[in-house]
Amino acid sequence: MAQITSLYGGPLEFLFVVESTADPAYHAVKRLLADFKDVDAKIIVAGLSTTCSQKIHNQLVGVEKMHKDTKYVLFLDDDVRLHPGSIGALTTEMEKNPEIFIQTGYPLDLPSGTLGSYCIYEYHMPCSMGFATGGKTFFLWGGCMMMHADDFRTDRHGVVSALRDGGYSDDMTLAAIAEEHKRLITSPPVAVFPHPLASDLTFPRYWNYLRKQTFVLESYTTKVNWIMNRALFTTHCYLSWGFVTPYVMAGIHVAAALRFYFKGYSPDDTVLKCNGLLLAGCLAICTLIELLSMWNLTRIEVHLCNMLSPEAPQLSLASYNWCLVFIAMLVDNFLYPLSAMRSHFSQSINWSGIRYHLKDGKIYKIDRHKHLVPKITDLAGKDLLGKNGSTPKVAIISSLSRTLAQWRQPKKYDV
Repeated sequence: MAQITSLYGGPLEFLFVVESTADPAYHAVKRLLADFKDVDAKIIVAGLSTTCSQKIHNQLVGVEKMHKDTKYVLFLDDDVRLHPGSIGALTTEMEKNPEIFIQTGYPLDLPSGTLGSYCIYEYHMPCSMGFATGGKTFFLWGGCMMMHADDFRTDRHGVVSALRDGGYSDDMTLAAIAEEHKRLITSPPVAVFPHPLASDLTFPRYWNYLRKQTFVLESYTTKVNWIMNRALFTTHCYLSWGFVTPYVMAGIHVAAALRFYFKGYSPDDTVLKCNGLLLAGCLAICTLIELLSMWNLTRIEVHLCNMLSPEAPQLSLASYNWCLVFIAMLVDNFLYPLSAMRSHFSQSINWSGIRYHLKDGKIYKIDRHKHLVPKITDLAGKDLLGKNGSTPKVAIISSLSRTLAQWRQPKKYDV
């Protein structure tokens, strides 16, 4: 509901795009819109994708259906919790600087207590570095993207064709286009959104999410995009295991020191032990500094979210378990190279019940089978079928599905 109850004073058109009427979100959206009859909103059934990912297909269908005078288009994932002034803040930035190609925001993950949820929180935290660059960034989050509508109408820089013809990842594809054509990506300081993670987010579901993130690096549109993805692949794998290796060595040094102690060796025989413990101590200090940095960044984002949504339940740092954050850092960085290598050699993934196959960086085959459809989504923990096949309550899908909110000229149109 946060989307359609925005405080933005200009005209808005809301398009809720679903795959089919069998999508549980379809009935939830219909019930919600029945309570907001004065809002210019409608549901669009996009149908099944055949040449790109289902999310991209939904986005492009929504763009085709938007009003001819729409000026900006805002893509939102179904689990994004907007602040009341978010749409207005994004629109103001686009008006102030017409050179902006894409405006994005970032999620503030709220771990549910499971290790998988903390791994996702730790994985997303580096995205927040976009706030430290004065607004200009190259990190693009597909959950929140505002763009010029004319870029889609004219297929500027091949935006539509790159997404439609074999596109798998919307944000990585658009980021590659921005890099190739030297276009500006920005993030206003107010574009951070609470993102509660599922209470039943198990480790296998986290692994599937990580597989999705590494699979993204196997998709590309141009040679430049391929080079950028290979560089990200190599750098991330190197840094991930480079992060984990010192802890393995520190564990060996500590184990050796304990062995020396219990064996009763004299201090003269334990120079190696002392050097090892010194290095382990330095690593412990570095770890403490890193955790303090993450704590401080999370504290600032929590405070910002509370300020931007004073009417909502206040967020708190008290719910974060920093021991689990540390464990999640080790687990996530250890598994990332394994996931990346599996994605590289398999060239296929099952996401939300759809198996995508890549060839030369583009989707060339899509498999849909009943046995692939999960009972719960990969992050939100929503029961897709409900009890006995019934549709879920509106409260379960509070943000709705595949929302497109467009800013248009101040006039009431019949769409």
